[in-house]
Amino acid sequence: MVNSNGRNSHVVVIFGGAVAGSEAARCLAEEGIYSIVFDMEDLPYGKIENGLPKWHSKQRDKEERAINCVMNNPLVEFVPRVKLGDDIRIQKILEWNVSAVLLATGAWRDRKPSISGIEDYVGRGFELQNEFVSWFNQYHSPGYKGPEKEIHDGAIIIGGGLASIDVAKIFMLETTVRALKEQKGIEADLVAMEKKGIPGILEKLGMKWEELGLSGCTLFYRRRACDMPLMPIPDNPDPEQLAKAEKVRVKLLNNMQSKYLFNFEPLRTPADVVIEGNRVTGVVFLRTKVGEGRVKSLPGTERVYRAPIVVSSIGSLPEFIPGLSGEDGMFRIENHDTGELSGLEHVFALGNAVTGRGNIKASRAHGRQVVRHLIDNILSVKAGLTAEEIEAVQARVCEWQGKSGYDGDYNSWLEKHLPVRYEDIN
Repeated sequence: MVNSNGRNSHVVVIFGGAVAGSEAARCLAEEGIYSIVFDMEDLPYGKIENGLPKWHSKQRDKEERAINCVMNNPLVEFVPRVKLGDDIRIQKILEWNVSAVLLATGAWRDRKPSISGIEDYVGRGFELQNEFVSWFNQYHSPGYKGPEKEIHDGAIIIGGGLASIDVAKIFMLETTVRALKEQKGIEADLVAMEKKGIPGILEKLGMKWEELGLSGCTLFYRRRACDMPLMPIPDNPDPEQLAKAEKVRVKLLNNMQSKYLFNFEPLRTPADVVIEGNRVTGVVFLRTKVGEGRVKSLPGTERVYRAPIVVSSIGSLPEFIPGLSGEDGMFRIENHDTGELSGLEHVFALGNAVTGRGNIKASRAHGRQVVRHLIDNILSVKAGLTAEEIEAVQARVCEWQGKSGYDGDYNSWLEKHLPVRYEDIN
């Protein structure tokens, strides 16, 4: 598995086995360096499984195959069902005297909504994006035991990025599929509808969306359509580059609306919430003005928008981990390029936990970047572990695997714990 000669005398612990974590393990293995990947779930798929809406099945399968390949590498040891901060603290891992610790724990915590106290109403007319999308990906499974979520026509989504458009698509697809079944007795495939678009599927049925009597959900954004981060803008763009990017962003949004029929309200920021019957029934929005890149709320422009359910989709942050997170919940990063954490030697954060972009390509690239720095600047000059230290680490790994019920056979474990897919039952 690992010996005490040369680079193979190094042992790196990685928390989180999804995109950044598996990429880090892969890069280390290519250099002959042994790594131990802890993941809080049964399988190391992270937001590939629970964050990508289930219509992305081809991309999901491709990414998960790549992760499986890494976990089957003889220089990678997998340990499921261990959550950093809850099951084990970073201080305990550092006592193992490993060469480095990498934190690829992702971003599972929703950004705090600007309306004070609204989080108290989760499950009562209010939802947060991460748990809502996770429910959408899993609720079809016969063994699903998680929290149930509500789907209603006329929902409000507060956001502005690609993730908030995904939430809007979920509402539009779900309400249309349900209306077809309840009103017309027609069983429609949600994933097929996502690919063809709502108007395209209804046209084949000889129908128009207006016949279903739906009003559609509405996405509220505090900036303009041209400001939506639907495509990147170069650093320090010239006026021509900026104008081109803004034009493309507007076109992309218009295309999404044409295909999925959700409503869009720009230049609106939430100021208050309407509570009736101990649940959220609406949001008070202020108009905003954008100037010199800044958003300014306009006093006296309050307007109440009623809705049966409100979803906050304003981005994600790393979960708070004792000993690692600052007061704002973010990791205390010394250097974002290398992922080095302040005050902890040879501990690095990588991927979405640092970039905050929720982007697969960016997460993978950051994972490679951090590992390259680790190999070239730390492990190349740092003494490795002795044979006795390596054996002690391996004994601890076996102990944690035993607690998880994992016998070290990844493929067998995968077969037992692979989730039921939507496409398998539809």
